[in-house]
Amino acid sequence: MKAFHTHFMQKMFVLNILLTCFFYSSRLQAQQPLRVGVAGLSHDHIHNLMNQYKKNQVVILGIAESDAQLVNKYKKQYALPDSIFYKSLPELLKHVKPDAVLAYNAISEHLAVVENCAPKGIPVMVEKPLATTLKDALRIEELAKKYKVQVLTNYETTWYNTNQQIKEMVDANTIGDVRKMIVHDGHQGPKEIGCSAAFLSWLTDPIKNGGGASRDFGCYGANLMTWLMKGEKPISVTAIVHHIKPNVYPKVDDDATILLEYQNATGIIEASWNWPFSIKDFEVFGVNGYLHALNGNNLQQRMKDKYEDVSVKQATYQDNIPYLSDVLSGKTNPGNDLSSLENNIIVVRILEAATESAKTGKKVML
Repeated sequence: MKAFHTHFMQKMFVLNILLTCFFYSSRLQAQQPLRVGVAGLSHDHIHNLMNQYKKNQVVILGIAESDAQLVNKYKKQYALPDSIFYKSLPELLKHVKPDAVLAYNAISEHLAVVENCAPKGIPVMVEKPLATTLKDALRIEELAKKYKVQVLTNYETTWYNTNQQIKEMVDANTIGDVRKMIVHDGHQGPKEIGCSAAFLSWLTDPIKNGGGASRDFGCYGANLMTWLMKGEKPISVTAIVHHIKPNVYPKVDDDATILLEYQNATGIIEASWNWPFSIKDFEVFGVNGYLHALNGNNLQQRMKDKYEDVSVKQATYQDNIPYLSDVLSGKTNPGNDLSSLENNIIVVRILEAATESAKTGKKVML
């Protein structure tokens, strides 16, 4: 009996060591930063990724960019080695196998990124919006399903603590059923705030960006409303666009108001390149109360006889890289969340309908 007990204890000791090694190995593996490829450098949001790179939050295996001026700019600014630069995405993918590819190019080029990555089983995250046309968006969806890869869309407002808390409060029935949503997104204009020439070259192009302020900022509201309505598609879309600064933006709209009709709610998206300063807020009216996120951290709540600032807690994800990492590891399921393909197909439907409505002066039924 004593020999058996000793043998049993020895086996338990070895088992504990193995479990401990597995535990720490799993932790180390989980702490490994995501290894990404980059498609394009013309989108100014690339600076967010570069700052993540500088903080060792992400590893950049390769960058595909044909513009030598842009390449030299980022090499110098972020001390990037020559070895990670390639002339094209197909060339990059011949040499490295990233965990995912992040697209920082014109919106019209997102489909080509997915066409190159999906057959190789490489997930993609693009900057908002997903595509310039519904045709491109549906082709992206087809490729994602065929090759079983994630295609996600990154929005600045996804990581706002206030927006995440609004969703939580609405789901908890804090203000009752949603009846109206209003999203204001805009600033003085991309040229006025100092966007780079490379960025402006396609941001103000009706083909490469799909439109002006109506696309650049209209997508935020469509994204948030689709999320809050749990993936419900609006019944109709009506849009009015203005061209207030034709000398600055000759080819695209610079102000838009988009009205979304739901079965029991209304959404109003106000997007502009003509505001006195940057505004990204979110108002939600329920049967019993009202919520107003003024920005990423300040949230107000008003009930019938009560008006107060809400104590905002930190959301689970503060930017796109940890979220993307958890999606790829299976820890998080995109479902119909703000980054999901399902949500962003509807966003493109809304934006395309808004463009049609603005042109024809008629309500567009979805």
